[in-house]
Amino acid sequence: MTHNGRPKRTAARRFATITTSLAIGALVLSGCAQSEREDADAGAGADSDVNSTFIFAASSDPQSLDPAFASDGESFRVSRQIFEGLVGTESGTANPAPLLAESWENSEDGLVYDFKLKEGVKFHDGTDFNAEAVCANFERWYNFEGIQQAASVGYYYNALFKGYKDSPENAVYESCEPVSESEAKITLAKPFAGFIASLSLPAFSMQSPAAMEEFGADEISGTSEAPVLSEYATGHPVGTGPFKFGSWDNGQQIELSFNEEYWGEKGQIERIVFRVIEDPVARRQALEGGDIDGYDLVAPADTAALEEAGYKIMARDPFTILYLGMNQKVEELAKLEVRQAIAHAIDKDALIKQTLPEGTKKAIEFIPDSVNGYNPDVEAYDYDPEKAKQLLADAGYEDGFDLDFNYPTGVSRPYMPTPEQVFTNISAQLAEVGIKVNAQPDKWSPDYLDRIQGGADHGIHLLGWTGDYNDTDNFVGVFFGGEKPEFGFNDPELFGKLTEARGVPVLEEQTPLYEEINADIAELVPAVPLAHPAPSLAFNERVDSFPTSPVNDEVFNEIKLNK
Repeated sequence: MTHNGRPKRTAARRFATITTSLAIGALVLSGCAQSEREDADAGAGADSDVNSTFIFAASSDPQSLDPAFASDGESFRVSRQIFEGLVGTESGTANPAPLLAESWENSEDGLVYDFKLKEGVKFHDGTDFNAEAVCANFERWYNFEGIQQAASVGYYYNALFKGYKDSPENAVYESCEPVSESEAKITLAKPFAGFIASLSLPAFSMQSPAAMEEFGADEISGTSEAPVLSEYATGHPVGTGPFKFGSWDNGQQIELSFNEEYWGEKGQIERIVFRVIEDPVARRQALEGGDIDGYDLVAPADTAALEEAGYKIMARDPFTILYLGMNQKVEELAKLEVRQAIAHAIDKDALIKQTLPEGTKKAIEFIPDSVNGYNPDVEAYDYDPEKAKQLLADAGYEDGFDLDFNYPTGVSRPYMPTPEQVFTNISAQLAEVGIKVNAQPDKWSPDYLDRIQGGADHGIHLLGWTGDYNDTDNFVGVFFGGEKPEFGFNDPELFGKLTEARGVPVLEEQTPLYEEINADIAELVPAVPLAHPAPSLAFNERVDSFPTSPVNDEVFNEIKLNK
């Protein structure tokens, strides 16, 4: 992910408001859906007891069909059907588990990893999955150059592995050796405690070396702001997963079909259609009209009504964080007492009840309680408007002050389904203690992210994160691991602690370091952690179960249907 504040392509599709053209488009899609279902029924075997075509509404087109050059949730939703990595996740959790690697061992210094690979697996094009294929993928990432290294293109390798063959002094990866057909040895140049967990990301999926070569997977042109992807990334992705790529009608839908040679469980679904419906209201209407089987990011206001109407709402366990950021380049926000006052002024319980999905948990720090290093004893800044007023007076603002409040429009994120409602709620609470906000709305992409992350022209602001894998650095390291325009502060001591913790290979030794770091962050108040929202999905009655995952590791051969 998806931030959710990660760099996005300038050509990325934006959420739209309901328009006449959208309504017309919905009617056309409805006809397509009916035709697709009739075709599926006609092709089903006589003993088939379910409709084997599953139609899911995506909120946008994928960024790329090559997961190494993607960072968004919709790309990864498709990737997880086509590709598999060495490491997956335990069902329903964010914890790493064997996938294409049956097991692994690592050296005491955390630099050498020996992987035992699953045997007899083939890529969709018939190429063998083996140790040579594993090393071909790792070497591909390490040898990225030019535009491939841009954060807007190869985001995850850039962010987690730090350097490439042309910058080995920064690189975490060093080499990969195929010891045998089913054994691969990977050596790191620097310890990375989250290495195994990070391999569960679709960005590090195993891809067919033959297909990547045939279709020029690395032939990227354009600029980092507007990259032009390869033939492979737009129409020929080849993995080992349960579904094979079929077609991509840009802006409309993607079709996948079941891989008959798949090594694992087949399941009930023969064909997947990812239908692009950008507007959340239109997605709900498509479900109600019988045009789709399900969709993600259900608006909190819709969940009760859909449940009452007989639709199935399934919530993921919270693995997100919504926070109120504070830019210390702003004179008032540079004062600790002001940041503490803002923290005490916010009634998180009311905010959650009024604007966030059922199942959302109140946040006191920037990681969910399921992540290593969670510290229940940090300063929680309970709701206390009188204390907030006193702190403002201590800072020299007894009569309050005006403050810019930036928030995004035209977007729905897993951690923030309704940004405008969150803005309104917090604004009213701040007004109660004497802080009058100046509304600063911006379209999510690219305006809002560019403004918040690219310079100092912002005040307090709403942002968040959906965890990618179960590692503390994926949360606090992302936010506070170095100087960033978003928060406008420089704390070498904190930055150094985060760098040290990231390289400690023994979990038991790492835990107290992160507990201390979380306490430090709470004292510094660079932002106010608000909530860990629980994103919801909605399905029609024929879906008995869906493999909900806090990190969206949801593969559709695990869906159970009743008709």
